[in-house]
Amino acid sequence: MKVLSVVGARPQFVKLAPIAEALGRAGAEHVIVHTGQHYDPGMSDVFFADLRIPAPDVHLAVGSGSHGAQTGAMLGPLEAVMDEHRPDWVLVYGDTNSTLAAAVAAVKIHLPLAHLEAGLRSFNRRMPEEHNRVLTDHAADLLLAPTQVAMDHLAHEGLAERSVLVGDVMTDVCFRVRDAVAASGTRPAGVPDGEYLVATIHRAENTDDPARLRAIVAALAALPVPLVLLAHPRLRARCAEHGIDLAQGSVVVADPLPYPEMVAAVMGSVGVVTDSGGLQKEAFLLGRACATLRTETEWVETLEGGWNVLLPDEADLARLAQVALRGPGALPQATPYGSGDAADRVVRVLQDALEGRP
Repeated sequence: MKVLSVVGARPQFVKLAPIAEALGRAGAEHVIVHTGQHYDPGMSDVFFADLRIPAPDVHLAVGSGSHGAQTGAMLGPLEAVMDEHRPDWVLVYGDTNSTLAAAVAAVKIHLPLAHLEAGLRSFNRRMPEEHNRVLTDHAADLLLAPTQVAMDHLAHEGLAERSVLVGDVMTDVCFRVRDAVAASGTRPAGVPDGEYLVATIHRAENTDDPARLRAIVAALAALPVPLVLLAHPRLRARCAEHGIDLAQGSVVVADPLPYPEMVAAVMGSVGVVTDSGGLQKEAFLLGRACATLRTETEWVETLEGGWNVLLPDEADLARLAQVALRGPGALPQATPYGSGDAADRVVRVLQDALEGRP
């Protein structure tokens, strides 16, 4: 079996790690294509090194741009790479512009397409990620869903026959890294002594409106404990553009961390503040309470039992300290994201579907 993976952004590199290992164990041929959507070494190269992912076979280096320009810039090169390799499966991950571009390229030259993390829905069509994931699901031949909720969404859209529940590969990575961090006693540089929070902010709805961004930074600065803000390049750029000082009050500005150090930072924290889908789930898996600065979440399972609380409006920011520092409570009893063997399930499903193909 020959699989061509297309990735381009930090969350996809994390998902790629267990898939690459599982494909290796199965003796499959695996071609890794990096679009270059995230081109900063701190958001890209470091993940391949820290998660022991094989170096990309192809690097397109498309760089930044508007959503349409970036997606369009990927299409021609991706089509050429796919046509050269003619894999049994084109495997796309999540909901980025790289995901959609690869889906369109594969469909246009009639290559079988599998979508990992299929069926997630925020039902917010203002989010570019929502368009990407919905369009990719409806184009794909095989939908690899992480949760039963995702399966239900796919069934509601008439896609049940193409859908398989495999679990969440992020759980595979998170648990493996958690155990390694616990055994080694890893502590990230720059993390303060005593209680602290970890935060990431990067979504357009929070960064592109100067008034909202200013209100968010002010709320973070007013927290009663230090907050380690892992500052995404987008956040830094928008703050510079709008004249907002990130390093004020309780905020400790830091660069995005390698994945193992990020897991260590969350494990050592008393809670998380974010607008990242991945970090919401990682907080849940690592037993830390999360405050999410969004109107909705794709990972609705994290809301059960109050592990994750949404703070959608500026008025809600007054409750940020109360929500962020509420403490984890009892460990979650449910395991909606699987037990850590999703990648092996994915490979088995790909093999079974290939053998059953006419």
